[in-house]
Amino acid sequence: MRLKRKDYKGTSAKVLFVFTFLLASILYVLPGHAQVQLGDELIELDYSNPGEYEIGGITVSGVKYLDQSVLVMLSGLSIGDKIQVPGDDISDAIRSLWKQGLFESIKISVIGRQENVIFLNIDLQERPRLSKFSFKGIRKAEAESIKDDIRLTSGDVVTDNLIINTRNIIKKHYKNKGFLDAEVKIIQVPDTSMPNAVRLVIDVDKNKKVKIYQINVYGNEQISDAKIKSAFKNTKEKSLFRPLSDIETLVWDMSLAAVQIQFTDVFKIMGQYASDHLRLRIFKSSKYIEDDFEEDKATLIDRYNKLGYRDAQVVKDSIYRNTDNTINLDVYIDEGDKYYFRNITWVGNTKYTDEQLGRILKIEKGDIYNRELLQTNLSFNPNGTDVSSLYLDDGYLFFTATPVEVQVENDSIDIEIRIREGKQARINRVTVSGNTRTNDHVIMREVRTRPGQLFSRTDLIRTQRELAQLRYFDPESINPGVNPDPESSTVDIEYQVEETSSDQIELSGGWGYGRVIGTLGLSFNNFSLKNIFNKKAWRPVPVGDGQKLTLRMQTYGIGYFSYSFSFTEPWLGGRKPNNFSVSYYHSLFSNGRPRGDTNRSEFKIDGLSFGLGKRLEWPDDFFLLQQGISLQMYRLKNYGQIFSFGSGTGTFNNFNYKVTLGRNSLSQYIYPRYGSEVSVSLELTPPYSLFSDKDYSKMSETEKYKWIEYHKWKFKANWYTEIAPKLVLSARTQFGFLGLYNREIGITPFERFYLGGDGLSGYNNLDGREIIGMRGYANESITPNYYLNQNLGGTIYGKYTLELRYPFSLNPNATIYATTFLEAGNAWIDFDQFDPFDVRRTAGFGLRVFLPMFGLLGIDYGYGFDEIPGLPDANGGQWHFSINQSIE
Repeated sequence: MRLKRKDYKGTSAKVLFVFTFLLASILYVLPGHAQVQLGDELIELDYSNPGEYEIGGITVSGVKYLDQSVLVMLSGLSIGDKIQVPGDDISDAIRSLWKQGLFESIKISVIGRQENVIFLNIDLQERPRLSKFSFKGIRKAEAESIKDDIRLTSGDVVTDNLIINTRNIIKKHYKNKGFLDAEVKIIQVPDTSMPNAVRLVIDVDKNKKVKIYQINVYGNEQISDAKIKSAFKNTKEKSLFRPLSDIETLVWDMSLAAVQIQFTDVFKIMGQYASDHLRLRIFKSSKYIEDDFEEDKATLIDRYNKLGYRDAQVVKDSIYRNTDNTINLDVYIDEGDKYYFRNITWVGNTKYTDEQLGRILKIEKGDIYNRELLQTNLSFNPNGTDVSSLYLDDGYLFFTATPVEVQVENDSIDIEIRIREGKQARINRVTVSGNTRTNDHVIMREVRTRPGQLFSRTDLIRTQRELAQLRYFDPESINPGVNPDPESSTVDIEYQVEETSSDQIELSGGWGYGRVIGTLGLSFNNFSLKNIFNKKAWRPVPVGDGQKLTLRMQTYGIGYFSYSFSFTEPWLGGRKPNNFSVSYYHSLFSNGRPRGDTNRSEFKIDGLSFGLGKRLEWPDDFFLLQQGISLQMYRLKNYGQIFSFGSGTGTFNNFNYKVTLGRNSLSQYIYPRYGSEVSVSLELTPPYSLFSDKDYSKMSETEKYKWIEYHKWKFKANWYTEIAPKLVLSARTQFGFLGLYNREIGITPFERFYLGGDGLSGYNNLDGREIIGMRGYANESITPNYYLNQNLGGTIYGKYTLELRYPFSLNPNATIYATTFLEAGNAWIDFDQFDPFDVRRTAGFGLRVFLPMFGLLGIDYGYGFDEIPGLPDANGGQWHFSINQSIE
């Protein structure tokens, strides 16, 4: 028996094939005779009286790429079997092979006979193999994207199933992009360069994208159409801007409602008109994707459930076409009744009383029935304490709380919360994996979960935060694996991390302040000092011990050169988180003349500082205390233009002590989603003049400021809140005040505040000035009397920022997010002029890109609304470039 498909094309061919197969089957069962040829011998087989034969051997012919023994096994025939010839055994073998979809034709023949022993041959014609495939009708980028989905490879057997699957995958790909009418044709072209091979030409016609013209909602009374449509996050109507269409109907309906003193209806009519005629879709395009629509319907029901409509459901929905190739969606809703909590009882709790658990649950009798709130306050509340945290923070790892509706009466529901406390679990082992560069001890010293302790979910979450703050790992990939053992009441914890590059390089060149600017900076944020003499550890530098080494060099043409060095050990002594740092700074600015030239002017600065920080345990362990001493020496020679006083020659010394008390609970460093960072600092010098009998009113400025004295106070606060998934609102404020000890000396001209611009320091930071960035205004332009070139700076400043952030990528190798902001600030010459509401205002948008090699880079456009006296170009539209949050 032999079947071939390739000769039948189209509907007529299929009918002919079925007819022929049925006819052959009928003839097969009718009485008759057949002849099987064995060489020159003819064997006559009587269909009405089949004989039983034993299979003496089976051969396979016609195949080149398939294993013959496997094919024999797939046929179901084997040597030694006794079969009826003619009979169903041969037909069953053909069907079994045909189901594999690998062959164009199958024929089983008797090729030998010895009495009741026969020898069979399975003759097969293989389907063609795929040599290669190509796309037609789409761009190369689209084709590359589809290749990953269809997964065709050279050598695949080209079956009907392969063709159908490929076509369906491509159609689904475009359907998910809104091309509901995409057509895909797959053409097989014989490949003469290879035996039994074909090329597939995949011809794609996307046709036009099908958009949703209108979403019609029926059955809703408690939630308006507009709110229901806004609940559909992915299924949106197409944009419309037809403000004058049906305007007469709008005016008539509004007038009628106003005459009837139905002012609420007036606003409803206006809202409905805006929804029907003024629909702007900026961030979300209109397209219909079935999976997204199902997800949106579930989101809508969740919204109803939160309002107490426990039985709300989408009864049905329908889709139909419009003549302009758009579609309409009709959504039918059954809102059901509104329910309320009535009695809430606890069962199985022994550690905490019903009253204690009730206070944590925060649900009272008569509250709107909200299943999500109930589950959140039981299991995991990101904004506060939940019931499970009481138990999980005290070792009850096997704790469960199951709320059960025990009675529904009218609009009230009784809840029984069934507690299973279980045994307390102690931590057995704590391990870390995935750290390919960072040493284990650097990670383990940040871990709050220790062997032998009772399990604590709070400690687990805090450890995640501490590891993210190290900036050595991808914060999105830190995963604490919790492996409990109920039999022994223990738990193993494995912190899984993914290393990311933390070292940074700063290499830049440009033009500024009338000079060529060049900068080279290196920051090794996971340095290992103890391996500095280990040659094998230089890859390219010793790493793994969590220390920080920074080197920076800067030049501004011929006349300016600076370099700096700093080293930080975050765990001095290795036992406690005591931070120690040391840094040195040197800069030289001159007019470029040779050193022996009497007309040479120069300004040298040398600075050395030491710092010691400590993590506090009270009021909580988010608090930090940082202390440091610093010495700067300013040496001027013929450099009078830097200040508005003195001869321009002299030495000025700044020896100061600085203390900072701060609290940092940010979720992570690069893109914090929640938490706060607050600090108060005081920097002060010894009050030299209070211990001296000198008359400072008669001294020259050079002698008066030889030993600089001041006290500087600063306050900074940042808050971050995730108001929607990944959408973060940041509120920031900062103030600074520079005070004096002796009114005869006055406030020092050093260490003053300069507000405005990108906040980048460098060439212009010669007098220890503090540059505070503010977008929308030129560099340092919001500084008292700056337009008069007095170069004095402010002694007090304030700045307020409200910023909205959304990420495009949270990949640790390229974190990208957009910002939009409102900002205000000002600087004042003295406290008498200080007014926190007298500020310069700005608004704008920006982009931040974090690259491990270069740090956080930013570009912002700000528009300053307030003019700066004497500087007509200082406000208005301004572009700013920032490095490592210099502008913030």
